[in-house]
Amino acid sequence: MSFSEVKPRHVLCLLGGQKPFSELCEIIQSAIDRFAPGFEIDYTFSEDAPDDRMPMSFEVCRDRVMKGAWTEADEEAVGDHRSVIYVLGPPMTAEDAVKHSAIALRLVAHTLDNGIVAAKGESAGVAHGADRWKELARDAEGRTGAPLARPCRLAFGKRPIGTAEHLYSIGFHLVGIPDVYAPRSLSDDELALSAIIDAVADEVFSDGVETVLTRRGAKLLPVDAYDEDDFKYNPFGAIHLAS
Repeated sequence: MSFSEVKPRHVLCLLGGQKPFSELCEIIQSAIDRFAPGFEIDYTFSEDAPDDRMPMSFEVCRDRVMKGAWTEADEEAVGDHRSVIYVLGPPMTAEDAVKHSAIALRLVAHTLDNGIVAAKGESAGVAHGADRWKELARDAEGRTGAPLARPCRLAFGKRPIGTAEHLYSIGFHLVGIPDVYAPRSLSDDELALSAIIDAVADEVFSDGVETVLTRRGAKLLPVDAYDEDDFKYNPFGAIHLAS
C-alpha cells in the first residue's frame, strides 16, 4: 500500500580524502557504469573543497545503535575531508527498492576502498563508520529476499528518532516498507525500543504488513512528519504499534 505516488531515491554523501576530486568522480562514474545503472553524480551540489558543516552533520547522523559503528578514526576522517561528492539513485518502487539499496550499499563500500573516507545516507540522515559500511556490504553479498533486505535496512534506515511519545525509524522506504513507531510506554530503554522496531521490520518482510498489523494490534497511517518532496518522506506510511 502507498499513500503517495512519490518514489523514494537514495542520496549518498561521500567525503573525499587525499585523492583529487576529478579522480574520485572518475572512480565513482566507472563503478556506476559497471554495476549501478540509474545512479548519477550530482555535480550541482558536489564540490572540490571541504564543507565545514560536515563534522556536525556526521555527528548528528552517526549510528548510535550498533556498538563500534563509529570510531575516532571515522571522526578524524570527516574532519580532514577535502571534497564532497553527492550521488543520486534512481526512483524506486516497493518492489525494486531492496535491489537498488543493495546496489547503493555496494557502491558505498566500493568508494570507501577507493579514496572516499566517509559516507552518509542523506535520505534518512544516517552515517556509519567505514568498517561498518563494509561489514554491511559483505552481509548483503549473495543474498536475496528478506536476508538481503536486512543489511540494506540497517545500512540506510535510522533509528531511534525520538518524540515525547514515540521512538521511530526513518528510511525504511528505501527498502520498500513502512517506518515503525514504537510508543515509549513499551520500554524505558531506547536500545530495547530500537530492537522492537527492527523486529517489526523483519516481520514485515517475512509475513507481510497486514499480518503484522493484525498480530500486533497496530495501525498503518500516513507519515506527516515530512513533506512529499523531502527525501525522508515515506510514501508507504508508518506502522504505529499499540501501547
